[in-house]
Amino acid sequence: MAHINLLPWREERRQELKKDFLVTSGLVLLLAVGLVLLGDRIVNGQIENQKARNQYLVDNIKILDEQVAEIRELEKKRNQLLDRMRVIQELQGNRPIIVRVLDQLVRTVPDGVFYTNLQTNDKTISIRGVAESNNRVSSLMRRLAASDWLANPNLDAVRAAPEFGDQANTFNLTVQIQAPESEKKSGEG
Repeated sequence: MAHINLLPWREERRQELKKDFLVTSGLVLLLAVGLVLLGDRIVNGQIENQKARNQYLVDNIKILDEQVAEIRELEKKRNQLLDRMRVIQELQGNRPIIVRVLDQLVRTVPDGVFYTNLQTNDKTISIRGVAESNNRVSSLMRRLAASDWLANPNLDAVRAAPEFGDQANTFNLTVQIQAPESEKKSGEG
């Protein structure tokens, strides 16, 4: 017996459904590919945007680092200037004191005593000199102790110096610089 399809419309229907399925599958595939490409573009755009933002931050950080280095350099120069100003102010403030101390050194020298060397170190004056006798050295020590600007005379050494006379001596002594109370108060004000 021969196969006779009594219902050819089913085969046509099946072909039509198959064709619709393939078209729908193709459209869905195209839509999926389109969505993937669109998503890829969006993500790449966001990545590029973030890279641009990161580069902007890196560039501005470099600028800020340069500004910070410049500020540090300016602060260093400022501190150096302040140190210089402080030294100058100390020198200006000490100038009258130095004059007064030298004046006191001259006033306290008794007859028969000669200074050969004066050296200062901070607030200490080292004096080397020649005296006609030990009594002259003692007189110098008393006068230094009685001075308003000098304090704590300390005799380090006394040696005979026959090249300057029979009783002549060379001496080494140190004395401290001290401002009188009236000068300290006026210097503070």
